[in-house]
Amino acid sequence: MMTDVEWAAFFPAAVLLAATPGANQLLALRNGLRHGPRAAVGASLGRFGAFALMVAAVAAGLGAVLTASEVAFNVVKWGGVAYLAWLGVRTVATAGRRPARQEAGSGPPREARRPGVSARRLAWQEFVVAAANPKALVLFTVFLPQFLSRGASHVVLPLLALGAAYIVVEFCCACGYAGLGGRLKALGITRRVRGRLDAATGLGMLGLAGWLATEQR
Repeated sequence: MMTDVEWAAFFPAAVLLAATPGANQLLALRNGLRHGPRAAVGASLGRFGAFALMVAAVAAGLGAVLTASEVAFNVVKWGGVAYLAWLGVRTVATAGRRPARQEAGSGPPREARRPGVSARRLAWQEFVVAAANPKALVLFTVFLPQFLSRGASHVVLPLLALGAAYIVVEFCCACGYAGLGGRLKALGITRRVRGRLDAATGLGMLGLAGWLATEQR
Protein backbone atom coordinates (compact mmCIF):
# COMPACT_ATOMS: atom_id res chain seq x y z
CA MET A 1 0.00 0.00 0.00
CA MET A 2 1.05 3.61 -0.52
CA THR A 3 2.12 5.80 2.37
CA ASP A 4 0.73 9.23 3.26
CA VAL A 5 4.00 10.79 2.07
CA GLU A 6 3.63 9.20 -1.37
CA TRP A 7 0.03 10.43 -1.67
CA ALA A 8 1.11 13.90 -0.52
CA ALA A 9 3.69 13.97 -3.32
CA PHE A 10 1.30 12.58 -5.90
CA PHE A 11 -1.64 14.97 -5.64
CA PRO A 12 0.17 18.30 -6.28
CA ALA A 13 1.94 16.78 -9.28
CA ALA A 14 -1.33 15.30 -10.58
CA VAL A 15 -3.17 18.62 -10.22
CA LEU A 16 -0.42 20.48 -12.07
CA LEU A 17 -0.41 17.91 -14.86
CA ALA A 18 -4.20 17.71 -15.19
CA ALA A 19 -4.72 21.48 -15.08
CA THR A 20 -2.23 22.14 -17.89
CA PRO A 21 -4.19 22.92 -21.08
CA GLY A 22 -4.21 19.98 -23.43
CA ALA A 23 -6.36 18.71 -26.28
CA ASN A 24 -9.08 17.29 -24.02
CA GLN A 25 -9.17 20.31 -21.72
CA LEU A 26 -9.52 22.57 -24.75
CA LEU A 27 -12.42 20.39 -25.86
CA ALA A 28 -14.06 20.73 -22.44
CA LEU A 29 -13.72 24.52 -22.65
CA ARG A 30 -15.13 24.62 -26.19
CA ASN A 31 -18.00 22.26 -25.35
CA GLY A 32 -18.83 24.33 -22.27
CA LEU A 33 -18.92 27.46 -24.41
CA ARG A 34 -21.02 25.95 -27.19
CA HIS A 35 -23.26 23.48 -25.36
CA GLY A 36 -23.13 24.46 -21.68
CA PRO A 37 -21.17 23.06 -18.72
CA ARG A 38 -23.46 20.09 -18.10
CA ALA A 39 -23.02 18.78 -21.65
CA ALA A 40 -19.27 19.41 -21.47
CA VAL A 41 -18.89 17.51 -18.19
CA GLY A 42 -20.98 14.66 -19.56
CA ALA A 43 -18.83 14.54 -22.70
CA SER A 44 -15.66 14.32 -20.59
CA LEU A 45 -16.79 10.87 -19.43
CA GLY A 46 -15.64 9.63 -22.83
CA ARG A 47 -12.13 10.81 -21.97
CA PHE A 48 -12.17 8.99 -18.66
CA GLY A 49 -13.36 5.82 -20.32
CA ALA A 50 -10.21 5.96 -22.44
CA PHE A 51 -8.10 6.74 -19.37
CA ALA A 52 -9.58 3.79 -17.46
CA LEU A 53 -8.66 1.45 -20.33
CA MET A 54 -5.13 2.88 -20.32
CA VAL A 55 -4.73 2.37 -16.58
CA ALA A 56 -5.94 -1.23 -16.92
CA ALA A 57 -3.51 -1.78 -19.81
CA VAL A 58 -0.58 -0.38 -17.81
CA ALA A 59 -1.48 -2.50 -14.78
CA ALA A 60 -1.55 -5.54 -17.06
CA GLY A 61 1.88 -4.66 -18.43
CA LEU A 62 0.63 -3.71 -21.89
CA GLY A 63 1.79 -0.11 -21.57
CA ALA A 64 5.37 -1.30 -21.88
CA VAL A 65 4.61 -2.30 -25.49
CA LEU A 66 4.11 1.34 -26.44
CA THR A 67 7.32 2.52 -24.80
CA ALA A 68 9.35 -0.43 -26.11
CA SER A 69 8.02 -0.69 -29.66
CA GLU A 70 8.83 2.08 -32.11
CA VAL A 71 6.27 0.77 -34.60
CA ALA A 72 3.44 0.73 -32.02
CA PHE A 73 4.35 4.20 -30.79
CA ASN A 74 4.45 5.66 -34.31
CA VAL A 75 1.12 4.09 -35.33
CA VAL A 76 -0.64 5.67 -32.34
CA LYS A 77 1.37 8.89 -32.63
CA TRP A 78 0.53 9.63 -36.28
CA GLY A 79 -3.07 8.61 -35.77
CA GLY A 80 -3.25 11.18 -32.98
CA VAL A 81 -1.52 13.82 -35.12
CA ALA A 82 -3.97 13.26 -37.97
CA TYR A 83 -7.05 13.43 -35.75
CA LEU A 84 -5.92 16.51 -33.82
CA ALA A 85 -4.98 18.28 -37.07
CA TRP A 86 -8.35 17.42 -38.65
CA LEU A 87 -10.22 18.59 -35.56
CA GLY A 88 -8.17 21.80 -35.39
CA VAL A 89 -8.69 22.66 -39.06
CA ARG A 90 -12.40 21.92 -38.79
CA THR A 91 -12.75 24.10 -35.69
CA VAL A 92 -10.87 27.02 -37.24
CA ALA A 93 -12.83 26.76 -40.51
CA THR A 94 -16.17 26.64 -38.68
CA ALA A 95 -15.20 29.62 -36.51
CA GLY A 96 -14.29 31.59 -39.60
CA ARG A 97 -17.62 30.96 -41.32
CA ARG A 98 -20.08 31.87 -38.59
CA PRO A 99 -19.53 35.62 -38.10
CA ALA A 100 -19.52 36.25 -41.86
CA ARG A 101 -22.83 34.49 -42.30
CA GLN A 102 -24.44 36.45 -39.52
CA GLU A 103 -23.16 39.83 -40.79
CA ALA A 104 -24.44 39.03 -44.27
CA GLY A 105 -27.99 38.89 -42.85
CA SER A 106 -28.58 35.30 -43.86
CA GLY A 107 -31.22 34.73 -41.22
CA PRO A 108 -30.96 32.79 -37.98
CA PRO A 109 -27.51 31.46 -37.03
CA ARG A 110 -26.73 28.06 -38.39
CA GLU A 111 -26.40 26.46 -34.96
CA ALA A 112 -29.85 27.82 -34.02
CA ARG A 113 -31.38 26.06 -37.04
CA ARG A 114 -29.77 22.68 -36.50
CA PRO A 115 -30.50 20.19 -33.72
CA GLY A 116 -28.07 20.02 -30.81
CA VAL A 117 -25.05 17.79 -31.08
CA SER A 118 -25.75 14.50 -29.34
CA ALA A 119 -24.12 13.75 -25.99
CA ARG A 120 -22.85 10.47 -27.44
CA ARG A 121 -21.05 12.27 -30.25
CA LEU A 122 -19.37 14.70 -27.84
CA ALA A 123 -18.31 11.86 -25.54
CA TRP A 124 -16.96 9.87 -28.49
CA GLN A 125 -14.94 12.89 -29.59
CA GLU A 126 -13.39 13.16 -26.11
CA PHE A 127 -12.68 9.41 -26.12
CA VAL A 128 -10.92 9.48 -29.49
CA VAL A 129 -8.82 12.55 -28.63
CA ALA A 130 -7.64 10.86 -25.42
CA ALA A 131 -7.11 7.43 -26.97
CA ALA A 132 -5.28 8.79 -30.03
CA ASN A 133 -2.67 10.58 -27.92
CA PRO A 134 0.23 8.26 -27.06
CA LYS A 135 1.45 10.80 -24.51
CA ALA A 136 -1.60 9.99 -22.39
CA LEU A 137 -0.64 6.33 -22.21
CA VAL A 138 2.97 7.24 -21.56
CA LEU A 139 1.71 9.45 -18.73
CA PHE A 140 0.21 6.42 -17.02
CA THR A 141 3.23 4.27 -17.90
CA VAL A 142 5.89 6.70 -16.65
CA PHE A 143 4.22 9.20 -14.33
CA LEU A 144 2.22 6.93 -12.03
CA PRO A 145 4.94 4.35 -11.23
CA GLN A 146 7.16 7.13 -9.88
CA PHE A 147 4.94 7.28 -6.79
CA LEU A 148 5.09 3.55 -6.00
CA SER A 149 7.34 2.29 -3.24
CA ARG A 150 10.63 0.99 -4.56
CA GLY A 151 10.99 -2.74 -4.31
CA ALA A 152 7.28 -3.29 -3.72
CA SER A 153 6.31 -6.87 -4.53
CA HIS A 154 2.69 -6.06 -5.43
CA VAL A 155 2.15 -3.03 -7.65
CA VAL A 156 -1.06 -3.77 -9.54
CA LEU A 157 -3.51 -2.58 -6.88
CA PRO A 158 -1.50 0.55 -5.95
CA LEU A 159 -1.15 1.36 -9.65
CA LEU A 160 -4.90 1.02 -10.15
CA ALA A 161 -5.47 3.22 -7.10
CA LEU A 162 -3.13 5.88 -8.49
CA GLY A 163 -4.85 5.72 -11.87
CA ALA A 164 -8.27 6.13 -10.28
CA ALA A 165 -7.00 9.04 -8.19
CA TYR A 166 -5.54 10.75 -11.26
CA ILE A 167 -8.83 10.34 -13.13
CA VAL A 168 -10.65 12.01 -10.23
CA VAL A 169 -8.18 14.92 -10.32
CA GLU A 170 -8.51 15.21 -14.10
CA PHE A 171 -12.30 15.16 -13.76
CA CYS A 172 -12.20 18.07 -11.32
CA CYS A 173 -10.02 20.04 -13.74
CA ALA A 174 -12.33 19.15 -16.64
CA CYS A 175 -15.25 20.51 -14.61
CA GLY A 176 -13.28 23.73 -14.16
CA TYR A 177 -12.67 24.09 -17.91
CA ALA A 178 -16.31 23.22 -18.68
CA GLY A 179 -17.48 25.70 -16.05
CA LEU A 180 -15.29 28.42 -17.55
CA GLY A 181 -16.77 27.75 -20.98
CA GLY A 182 -20.26 27.78 -19.49
CA ARG A 183 -19.55 31.07 -17.72
CA LEU A 184 -18.45 32.65 -20.99
CA LYS A 185 -21.61 31.34 -22.61
CA ALA A 186 -23.74 32.81 -19.80
CA LEU A 187 -22.10 36.22 -20.20
CA GLY A 188 -23.65 36.40 -23.66
CA ILE A 189 -20.45 37.09 -25.56
CA THR A 190 -20.91 38.13 -29.17
CA ARG A 191 -20.67 35.63 -31.98
CA ARG A 192 -17.55 37.38 -33.22
CA VAL A 193 -15.79 36.86 -29.88
CA ARG A 194 -17.10 33.32 -29.74
CA GLY A 195 -15.72 32.66 -33.20
CA ARG A 196 -12.34 33.97 -32.10
CA LEU A 197 -12.36 31.68 -29.07
CA ASP A 198 -13.24 28.74 -31.32
CA ALA A 199 -10.42 29.75 -33.66
CA ALA A 200 -7.99 29.94 -30.73
CA THR A 201 -9.10 26.46 -29.63
CA GLY A 202 -8.57 25.11 -33.14
CA LEU A 203 -5.13 26.71 -33.36
CA GLY A 204 -4.28 25.21 -29.99
CA MET A 205 -5.19 21.75 -31.30
CA LEU A 206 -3.09 22.33 -34.42
CA GLY A 207 -0.19 23.36 -32.18
CA LEU A 208 -0.61 20.19 -30.11
CA ALA A 209 -0.68 18.13 -33.31
CA GLY A 210 2.56 19.77 -34.45
CA TRP A 211 4.18 19.20 -31.07
CA LEU A 212 3.11 15.54 -31.08
CA ALA A 213 4.48 15.12 -34.60
CA THR A 214 7.95 16.18 -33.42
CA GLU A 215 7.98 13.90 -30.39
CA GLN A 216 10.37 11.00 -30.45
CA ARG A 217 9.75 7.63 -28.82
